Amino acid sequence: MKIIGGLVGLVVTLGLGMFIYSTYLKQATPVGGVVATQSISTTRVEMDLSTIAGAERSYYAQNGSYGTMDQLVSGGELSAAISGRDGYSYSMDASSSGFTVTAKWAPATAEQQALHAPTIIVDQTYQVHPVQ
Repeated sequence: MKIIGGLVGLVVTLGLGMFIYSTYLKQATPVGGVVATQSISTTRVEMDLSTIAGAERSYYAQNGSYGTMDQLVSGGELSAAISGRDGYSYSMDASSSGFTVTAKWAPATAEQQALHAPTIIVDQTYQVHPVQ
């Protein structure tokens, strides 16, 4: 009888623990309003923008002006044009005195459309940051 009582207690304890955990998961809000998978995507986008900014720095050192995406690729600073990632599309404005690369949220799937993601930019200051 003690074994059965212990087994019932274990099952009740496990059931209660699972209930509490599932309730927690349902009520948990994402940190900063961004779900974990979107945070990962945003990090990868920020890395892309940093890569483009680094290519711009190199291009500027060689040419005395900032280049377009095509110029960065043809000059060898980038191995290929980077047009977007994970629901973001990239656009670039470059001049002799500065550049801005903008990553704008352009969701392609219904799952992506349900998420809100910030617009992210990098410019000649080489600082990658979201825009409100």
